[in-house]
Amino acid sequence: MRSSRRSDIDPFIVMDVMEAARQAEAEGRDIVHMEVGQPGTPAPNRATDALAKAMQHDTLGYTVALGLPALRARIAQLYKDWYNVDLDPARVVVTSGSSAGFILTFTALFDTGDRVGIGAPGYPSYRQILKGLGLTPVDLVTRAENRFQPVAEDLVGQDLAGLMVASPANPTGTMLNHAELTSIIEATHNAGAAFISDEIYHGIEYEKKAVTALEITDEAYVINSFSKYFSMTGWRVGWMVVPQDHVRIVERIAQNMFICPPHASQVAALAAMDADDETQANMEVYKANRALMIDGLRAAGFTDFAPPDGAFYVYADVSAFTDDSLAFSREILEKAGVAVTPGLDFDQTRGHHGLRFSYARSTADIREGLARLQAFMRARGA
Repeated sequence: MRSSRRSDIDPFIVMDVMEAARQAEAEGRDIVHMEVGQPGTPAPNRATDALAKAMQHDTLGYTVALGLPALRARIAQLYKDWYNVDLDPARVVVTSGSSAGFILTFTALFDTGDRVGIGAPGYPSYRQILKGLGLTPVDLVTRAENRFQPVAEDLVGQDLAGLMVASPANPTGTMLNHAELTSIIEATHNAGAAFISDEIYHGIEYEKKAVTALEITDEAYVINSFSKYFSMTGWRVGWMVVPQDHVRIVERIAQNMFICPPHASQVAALAAMDADDETQANMEVYKANRALMIDGLRAAGFTDFAPPDGAFYVYADVSAFTDDSLAFSREILEKAGVAVTPGLDFDQTRGHHGLRFSYARSTADIREGLARLQAFMRARGA
């Protein structure tokens, strides 16, 4: 049977790493998971309790395409609580995870062949979703002196229809401050391009609060998710904030592509937003893990990285040890029993010199994983 040209996209390598780790565990091996950007904690108890109650008296059928009104209103309140931004709930669109948000955003904003800028290193699915929609991803090769974030000068001569920026970023965990984010938004608008802000790691910050694009402009698409801060990866529920004049555009697309986000997940998400005790307890674990990871990786010999401002990753340059991060990650899994993600997922040009280490799991797991990495590197003569 024939297949489409748009289906010719690269695999998401971290998922392949997860499968290799699963196979190793099926063979009886103990594997420490530092590969996946998934909290080790479940959804908040408040969320699961709310869903259990709803299941007793609600059919949990279709909701309206834009999501439960109560959830949209509660998300708008979050912007007041976190950023002192007054947001009209009518601009909030609930989605089936951030992935659906990307699809809706790219479909609403761009036409076939349009060039959309993404920072490299960056989340690999941006590139593959763009390609799958017939768009042209343009890697903006970021620099260490800019903490691997795009800056205004990176847009010069690129002829972009849009720019996607993530702060905190995956895989680096670095953030843009208010002045930096303002600069890149203004440069994007001056170039006649649309600005998209991926904010799914907001809430997971360490020394300062992340800045939302909505503090700077209403002329942006903002994408967020319940996956990270609220520990609800498998529930597949997220949200977008769009300009007022784009709400109906996105609604029409969502009606036809997705009908609605999962009703059950929306019920749980609404309750999760009031589970501050549990989400803040998770943050204390991430803070402890971050400190352990920074010191432990350096002790193992992985010293070339920017300390993360947010999220739960460290992205290290391992060019002192390898020119093939994929082979190196396989060696680490085989010999150390630690699953890590090769940089090829995040940077097509320089990724063969990078590894991403996730510290989203329990502190005991991170401590054990670091001990194994240190022993592995000593045995390797590093």
